[in-house]
Amino acid sequence: MIARITALFGAGILLVAAACDRPQDRIVGKWKVQNDASATVWEFSPNGAVKAGNTAGKYTFGDRSRLKIQTPSATFVYEIELKDDTMIWREPSGARTELKRVP
Repeated sequence: MIARITALFGAGILLVAAACDRPQDRIVGKWKVQNDASATVWEFSPNGAVKAGNTAGKYTFGDRSRLKIQTPSATFVYEIELKDDTMIWREPSGARTELKRVP
């Protein structure tokens, strides 16, 4: 009985850890293109809202870590990779943009 409780507890911890590692949670905050002092700050909120400078929009996630950003003037789709305080956007053309988390 104790072994079964321990196994269930361990499985629960793994599920919580997996949920905390979702890109939807890790993207929240402010990001800026690295090494560009005049770059736009992208701010992602937990509710799916995004702000690029003064432009408001929304974002959603699809399969294979795809990020879709919609603003009044354009829609962007990137494959993203998150590592610590770095987010990499890859466009379908192969272009790559690296952003860093900012305070």
